[in-house]
Amino acid sequence: MPVDIQRIEMDQLACWRIRHDDAELVVAEQGAQVLSYTRGPGLPIIWLSEEASFVRGQPVRGGVPVCWPWFGDLARNPQAIQDGFEGSQPPAHGLVRGIDWTLKDSYSDVDGGTLEFVCADPSALPDWPHAVEPTLTIRLDQRLHLSLASHNRGDTPVALSQALHSYFAISDIHQVTVEGLDGRPYIETLEGWEQRKQEGNLLFTGETDRIYLDLPPTLSLCDTGAGRRITLETRGSQSAVLWNPWIEKAKRLSQFADDAWQRMLCIETANVMSDMVCLEPGASHTLSVSIGVEPL
Repeated sequence: MPVDIQRIEMDQLACWRIRHDDAELVVAEQGAQVLSYTRGPGLPIIWLSEEASFVRGQPVRGGVPVCWPWFGDLARNPQAIQDGFEGSQPPAHGLVRGIDWTLKDSYSDVDGGTLEFVCADPSALPDWPHAVEPTLTIRLDQRLHLSLASHNRGDTPVALSQALHSYFAISDIHQVTVEGLDGRPYIETLEGWEQRKQEGNLLFTGETDRIYLDLPPTLSLCDTGAGRRITLETRGSQSAVLWNPWIEKAKRLSQFADDAWQRMLCIETANVMSDMVCLEPGASHTLSVSIGVEPL
């Protein structure tokens, strides 16, 4: 079946849609954010909130937001990353989620379709005076491939953290496990940022907000309720953030139904904490994840 790439609109946001075989991918120009990814008639692979709003300048809940040039609370980042920001009120998850990226290229072949986005003028980012150019390449074939490249075009070193903040659709949080974490160190952010070690596969029994480090290149999200396994194969990353707000925090989140915590899980391919990126002048780094699905 031919690959279909079209520009569409979702309320206030300009978007691009790729259709290939039984798969459909929608990406917003704002933030170069994947909004949705489905394959076949069943459960989506990437989760988009039922209460998501598509408003210019406002991040959309769900999909795959790009967190760059820092992840989360800037004050929790290594000092070298904090020092790169010259303002007084750093937004959570960096500076590029709410601005339009430019579609540099789009093309298709017999196997799939590709979109290439560039953050057109990173030197104009507020209070972040560094000439680092981020680009995001998104390819849909039998899997979904996301590659976030950062190229330091300036003459001074730059430190950054980043993440592809992927929200995955699941049947029920009580019926999923994450494999590949056994024996790996993590930071338990809900308990004073204590450093701990994972024992066995990760199950979910309450609010989860953990930073895993020294990871292997492959993690698996096993969903017995949906009868499927979602596999994440990463490159340029040895860290990930796993997040589910659970009951009480879900009630305080914007664009988030009170019961939506049961239907989503974030596994965020990242470069955070000791896995941060340090770019010398002229250097580049690429953070990538390939997402595949197979039956259990």
